[in-house]
Amino acid sequence: MISAPSELELLKARQQLTWASGDYGRIAWITVPVAEALVDAVELRPGAAVLDVATGTGHAALAAARRFCAVTGLDYVPDLLQTARARAQAEGLRIDFVEGDAEELPFDDDSFDFVLSAIGVMFTADHHRAARELLRVCRPGGDIGLASWTPDGFVGEILKIAGKYAPPPPAARPATRWGTEDFITELLGPEAASLTFEAASVRQRFLSAGHFADFFITHYGPTHKVAERLDEDELRNFRSDLLALAEGANVSTDETVAADWDYLIARAVTA
Repeated sequence: MISAPSELELLKARQQLTWASGDYGRIAWITVPVAEALVDAVELRPGAAVLDVATGTGHAALAAARRFCAVTGLDYVPDLLQTARARAQAEGLRIDFVEGDAEELPFDDDSFDFVLSAIGVMFTADHHRAARELLRVCRPGGDIGLASWTPDGFVGEILKIAGKYAPPPPAARPATRWGTEDFITELLGPEAASLTFEAASVRQRFLSAGHFADFFITHYGPTHKVAERLDEDELRNFRSDLLALAEGANVSTDETVAADWDYLIARAVTA
């Protein structure tokens, strides 16, 4: 007898469709500095075996390969992996990109010296299961490095706005709790010999508040999927809330928009 999918399995399937929607490759442009900051923070060693979990279009994997590491990148969205492979080929970088689930990594225990995720694993359905997988495939004395948006930062506010118009299913937990020291300590602390944190931000720029709102409604999976479900009036209000967010965070002195997006870098050295 085949059992019905669990709430978390249904959530994972829904999330996979979300990240395959829109055009995340275009959104990924603006997260390149986050991946670069992460690989610098963990002090990658040339020749080290590195896994980039939820690699997307490959930012952290590419950054690690440029530092002469042996790199594997994993994601569950085939189109994103296709882009990642094309980018690696264009740069002449050897990276093994694998289609797979961050909650069930297809690798043996203790396979990697460094296990990284830049704005990726935080969006898994089962956070604790994903964290256990990070720990499982990391060698004793190895490093787990994570970069995650914070709950009260700019992206945290985007997700809150999206949730107001399309409340998440009951099984969902906020992705941005990965951007808090307390939750990372809960996830990784018991298995870590050391755990350090670094608060960081990246300044993002757009032509205008309207450009930001339309860019995210068109290309960013979570906001794109919300917009698809809204009627004309709701969509107008949704866009208005995104406009207000950009305008309130704007530090530019001209007609463009510049806003600082906060994230947390966590580094765990495994016991």
